[in-house]
Amino acid sequence: MTATDLSASTSELTAAHIATTERYAAHNYHPLPVVLAEGDGAWVIDVDGKRYLDCLAGYSALNFGHSNERLVAVAREQLGRLTLTSRAFFNDRLSGFAEALARLTGKDMILPMNSGAEAVETAIKVSRKWGYEVKGVPAGQASIVTMEGNFHGRTTTIVSFSDDEVATSGYAPFTSGFRRAAYGDIDAVAAAIDETTVAVLFEPIQGEGGVVMPPEGFLRDLRALCTERNVLMVADEIQSGLARSGKTFACDHEDVVPDIYVMGKALGGGIYPVSAIAADHDVMDVITPGSHGSTFGGNPLAAAIGTEVVAMLEEGTFQARAAEIGDQIEAGFRPLVGRGLVDVRVRGAWAGIDIDPALMTGRQMSEALMARGILAKDTHGSTVRFAPPLVASDDDVALLVSAVTEILAGG
Repeated sequence: MTATDLSASTSELTAAHIATTERYAAHNYHPLPVVLAEGDGAWVIDVDGKRYLDCLAGYSALNFGHSNERLVAVAREQLGRLTLTSRAFFNDRLSGFAEALARLTGKDMILPMNSGAEAVETAIKVSRKWGYEVKGVPAGQASIVTMEGNFHGRTTTIVSFSDDEVATSGYAPFTSGFRRAAYGDIDAVAAAIDETTVAVLFEPIQGEGGVVMPPEGFLRDLRALCTERNVLMVADEIQSGLARSGKTFACDHEDVVPDIYVMGKALGGGIYPVSAIAADHDVMDVITPGSHGSTFGGNPLAAAIGTEVVAMLEEGTFQARAAEIGDQIEAGFRPLVGRGLVDVRVRGAWAGIDIDPALMTGRQMSEALMARGILAKDTHGSTVRFAPPLVASDDDVALLVSAVTEILAGG
C-alpha cells in the first residue's frame, strides 16, 4: 500500500498497523485503509474507535452478524471441552452436525471440510470418482463443465477453469478436464457435455462477478439437462447459500435440488472455517476410507458451531429477514439506474451495482462509502457488491442507500 492510499485523517495507530501488515504479510489483497478491532451485529469498530456498517460480511461468512451470541456461546463451551481429535476417531459433536446438515439439505450424507475451496475440490473429486465407478467413464477421461465468469476458489485446480487473468497469470500449467460454457446459456451447456462429462459445476448466483444471476428458468433447465444426460448437477452455494439470497439455498428460488450441494463461509458463522458437501448415497458412497480426508475436517469445534448454524437456519427467520433487506435495497437502488448506475441486481440481502465508468470506479465508490462509515467491496472495475449481515436493521439499510445516493449525486 502506498502513502497515497492513506487518507489525511488516517491516525498514526492505523498507519502503523497498515505499515506492519504490509511489511510482513504477503500482498495478495488490496484492502481499504481501515484497521478493524471489534464487531457486534452489523457493525465493526476500528482501532481508533470509529464505527462502520459492515456491508461485506466477510463475503457472506458473517450472515448472522459479528459476535453472534448463540454462536459465540457454543464456541466458548466447546473450546473448553474438545477441539480436535482427527477423523482417526469418532467425536461426540460430528454425529449431530452430520445429521442436522443432512436434514437441512435433504441429502443422505455430508462430507465435512474446512474452507470453501476445499469443499469445491472435494466435489470435483467425488464427481470424478462417481463418473468412473458409477457412470462408467473411461479411466482418466472425466470432464466437468464449468461456467464463464465463475469463482470457486484459488487452488491450482480451481483456477484451471477460471477466466480471470489476475487469478491465473503465472500459475500454469493447469489441471485438465474442464471446459467452460456461457453462464445462463442452457444450449451452450448442453453443447459442452459429451460422454466423458461427469458434472456441471456452477454458482446459482455469481457473487465474485458482482451478484450476477442467470435468466429465470436456467436452473430448472440445467436440472433437467443433467438428469437427461446422466451428469451430476453440482451447486456451489458457498456464498449464495445459508439464507443470503432470502432462501436457505439460492437453488430454492427455482425449486431445484442439485446432486451435490457445496457449502462453506456462513456454515462456520464467521467464527471458524467450516465447509461441507452434501449428496445422496448413490454419489457419496464412492468415498471410501483413505480416498479423501482432512486433519481438521469435522472436528468437534467446527461441528458444534455448524450444528448451531443449522438450528438457526431451520427457524427461517434469517431467510425472511434477507428477503426484507433485499426489498429495501431494491426500492432504494432501482431509481438510481440512469442516475449514476448502469444496472442493479438484488437477490435477498445481496446486491451488485454497476456504476457508470465515466463517473467513478468501484474502488472509488468503496473509498467514498468508507469515508461515510460504510464498508463494501468493489469487483471488476466499476462494480460494487453489498452483503450486509442479516441482522442489519432497516435504519442500517437506509444508511447504505442514502450514502450511495449522495455519492452518485456528487455529495
